[in-house]
Amino acid sequence: MIRGQFTSIRTVGSVEGIVLRILIQAITTMMADHGQSSPAESPAKKAIPRRMMSERELFALFEGASDAAFVVTERGEICSWNAAAERLFGYRQSDVLHKSCYKLLEGRDTLGVLTCTENCPVRECVAKNAEIPTFDLEGKIRSGRRVWVSLSTLVYENPLNGRHLIVHMARDIAERKRDERVLRQMVHASKRIHSMLTEGAETNCISPMSEQETEILRLFAEGKNSTTIARHLGITLQTLRNHLHHVNQKLGTHNRLEAVMQAVRQQLL
Repeated sequence: MIRGQFTSIRTVGSVEGIVLRILIQAITTMMADHGQSSPAESPAKKAIPRRMMSERELFALFEGASDAAFVVTERGEICSWNAAAERLFGYRQSDVLHKSCYKLLEGRDTLGVLTCTENCPVRECVAKNAEIPTFDLEGKIRSGRRVWVSLSTLVYENPLNGRHLIVHMARDIAERKRDERVLRQMVHASKRIHSMLTEGAETNCISPMSEQETEILRLFAEGKNSTTIARHLGITLQTLRNHLHHVNQKLGTHNRLEAVMQAVRQQLL
């Protein structure tokens, strides 16, 4: 019988169809092992060695997948590369067959550590019959640019010679990675704002502010600009800048935004 070990496969439409067809293939082979013929089996097919047919059919199953799929041997040599893989990574099938996938993709993990090496952790899992989780990988494409993909793995064992083939299905996750990067930037910005709001919360004015200085900060807090405030108070812009300089000295701040926030924090406005 054909034993297919399916581990950590993301269940999407294209994969569901592939897995179903592999199961059908396994049942057909079981019937052949017991001397029964499949109704669709022709004499021409019977003449083809079953081992070659099994692996070729496996390659054909993934050829039509919408996700990029490539098959490697236990030594890491690429033996199948579908059209979606050509589109995603930019390499033609003729460019990659019999080449080592780790040399081709130079994959890195989320920490930037080189994951694709001669001592491939996926192949080690296969050798130990261990679970292979889906993981994110940053791989190099033909142009030299790097792309993020989510990599799922399926392991196929040839029933006649025990040879394992490792099927990798790669999905482009560049958009998800961009969203994650934006989220990290937003979290970092919020932490900086929080730090700015709480920094020096215990700081008090070195000396009390004048009514004029308090009024200037109140007008800035309302969103007024410097020209409007100077006109409203009947002073020049230079005089306004002098007042802001004294305010910053008294509050221990560096600009008018910090001064307004510090005044609000100390309930001076």
